Amino acid sequence: MRYIITGVDGQLASRVAETVLAEVDGRNLTFTCMKKDRIPQDTVQRWENAGVKIFEINYDDIPSMERAFKDGDRIYIVSGLEVGRRVEQHKNAIDTAIKAGISHITYSSFIGATDPNYAHVFVTPDHTATENYLKSTGIAYNAMRNNLYLENYLTMYTMLALMSDNKWLSTAGEERATLVHKDDCARAAAAALLGKGKDNEAYNIVGSESVSVRDLCNLIKEVSGRDLEYIPVDAEQYYKHLEKMHIPREITGDFSRSPVPFCGDDLVTTDASIKEGLLNVHSNAIETLTGQKPKTARDIIGKYKYIWENNIQNWRDMK
Repeated sequence: MRYIITGVDGQLASRVAETVLAEVDGRNLTFTCMKKDRIPQDTVQRWENAGVKIFEINYDDIPSMERAFKDGDRIYIVSGLEVGRRVEQHKNAIDTAIKAGISHITYSSFIGATDPNYAHVFVTPDHTATENYLKSTGIAYNAMRNNLYLENYLTMYTMLALMSDNKWLSTAGEERATLVHKDDCARAAAAALLGKGKDNEAYNIVGSESVSVRDLCNLIKEVSGRDLEYIPVDAEQYYKHLEKMHIPREITGDFSRSPVPFCGDDLVTTDASIKEGLLNVHSNAIETLTGQKPKTARDIIGKYKYIWENNIQNWRDMK
């Protein structure tokens, strides 16, 4: 059985890769990435020493995927980064996998992907289209519908607040969400890839506790000693605040001076979806698939203290 994991130069798929490698002989693994030089050289060496095949691919480059997907049995397809373009990219990856004879696809999706109530959330439509296409092909699959990542709030949002005179603006209001640790998402995805899930099932991959953004702000305040202030705002106020920080409103905007890789439309609508109650989804999928409960914010906060200790001001400097 050969397992393929795409996007291992990214934070989520690299975690999936490490989790699977702990369970599977490396000679039965293929890892793909956009750029091999984005992966630490010692990691590449360790993987290759274990027998892992590593290919550079691009979802726009079908021949590159044909070479990498050859002889694969099950594949994890991590979603692309280019919102608006990735529907076609995902279709390319799915079609190439099926043509290569792969029998099962695990896809990284998003909460509410096929629910019309989530259609206005910036990242949702691409996942909706991909899940619908995946289902239409008839291949066995699992859709891993990840909630918002907990560590984004403990790193990126914290960074933005510290860069804004300790003011943490948000459209999330006082509502709660079951935000999830990326490590837990990776463990669940690895389990599905290895066949521990039920075919053709979409799993809600969520955290074990409902927290508000104010809760997270107060936790950072407690642990860091910084005098953070949580300020609920409306969408237009948030857009203006982000634009002052050189974060473009639209994905096609200028990111050259932006401290984060997300546009205003993304940040505003995803936070607002918390206020709407859309992300307070409860599920035991992680525990069912992995045998372990998801981590809480307090469980993992210590990993991210470098944000305030080192005065991080750009996402590229995050670990």
